[in-house]
Amino acid sequence: MSGKAYDLVIIGAGSVGAPAALCARRAGLSTLVLDRLASVGQGDNKAAIGGIRATHSDPAKIRICLRSLKVFREWQAKEGDDIGWRQGGYLFPVYREADEKTLRGLLPSQHAHGLDIDWVGPDEVKSLVPGIRETGLRGGTYAPQDGNISPLMAASAFQFAAARAGAEFHFKESVRGVDVEKGRVAGVVTDQGRYAARLVLNAAGAAAAEVGRMAGLDLPVRPDSHEAGITEPVARFFDPMVVDIRPTPGAKNCYFYQNSVNRIVFCLTPDPLHPGTDRRSHSSFLPVVSRRILDLLPRLAGIRVRRVWRGCYPQTPDGNPIVGEASTVRGYFYAVGLCGQGLMLGPGLAEDMVSLMTAGEPVTERQAWDSLRLERDFGRVEALK
Repeated sequence: MSGKAYDLVIIGAGSVGAPAALCARRAGLSTLVLDRLASVGQGDNKAAIGGIRATHSDPAKIRICLRSLKVFREWQAKEGDDIGWRQGGYLFPVYREADEKTLRGLLPSQHAHGLDIDWVGPDEVKSLVPGIRETGLRGGTYAPQDGNISPLMAASAFQFAAARAGAEFHFKESVRGVDVEKGRVAGVVTDQGRYAARLVLNAAGAAAAEVGRMAGLDLPVRPDSHEAGITEPVARFFDPMVVDIRPTPGAKNCYFYQNSVNRIVFCLTPDPLHPGTDRRSHSSFLPVVSRRILDLLPRLAGIRVRRVWRGCYPQTPDGNPIVGEASTVRGYFYAVGLCGQGLMLGPGLAEDMVSLMTAGEPVTERQAWDSLRLERDFGRVEALK
């Protein structure tokens, strides 16, 4: 058995774990990150399509993602790494009266929490996305500060920065248990040894519930699988992530954008959902998503799809993360159930979790933060889940 001791052991080297390691080291915590896979970001982080938005309806998520956006926007200038950041904005085009009412109704709260977003008319929507379907177009909401990154480039950048700061990363090492003594964390047991620790952070993504049970916690995180794809590169002709919230057969919504190397990246929320952790691509995806995208933007016809893939969304009952410190096991923290939004929440949540560990308070305002605690009413579903 190892016998080595750390202030903090992070379980999961993904969207939250890697930036949390950097924050922890800069706060002076000796830090070990454990992951069962071969390198950083190899879980569902690499299945993300790269969209980064603060465009949410939940105040806590807006606040957290605004800080994440700042980290991504400034990363290359401050840290030197290219992470594929492109500030293209997020556009929600609207074709139905009910959707217009919903999105317009969110604007006052979004503005109050610092989000740069407004309603734009049909002409501006057509200017932002040339060739978008005009019939029935009512306008939409547009948040110009949102953007996109390369998930794997960002994960690697966080790992390199954390390692330079002194964090240790152990890959191909599976966690088998969490030691608890007299109501508080004492260490983590893996298939290769035991590490004493006074703090543990569960950032295990789709495996969050399993890792929670190791400390006697019931974390209501239930993964389902989503599929995405990418095309060949084409001359750039639009910048924002386009999010079509209309439900159609086989899809609850659809979203796509042109990334920093001019490829179209696309995804949808399937209907019905596919519970579980099956990451095998399915023949039904490409026909459904192609029809959906071409109905909205016909000029994409003829562009060749290079590949498709599938990843897991660690879902919670209300579509919001579960964050905080366990009330029954002191020193056991969790940032889980990110519902496919871990990439955009990761850096901001990392700041919150390390501040909670070291100062007893998150960076996010306590009233908003408490809406994400485990002991909450899960009956309120976020409008922009």
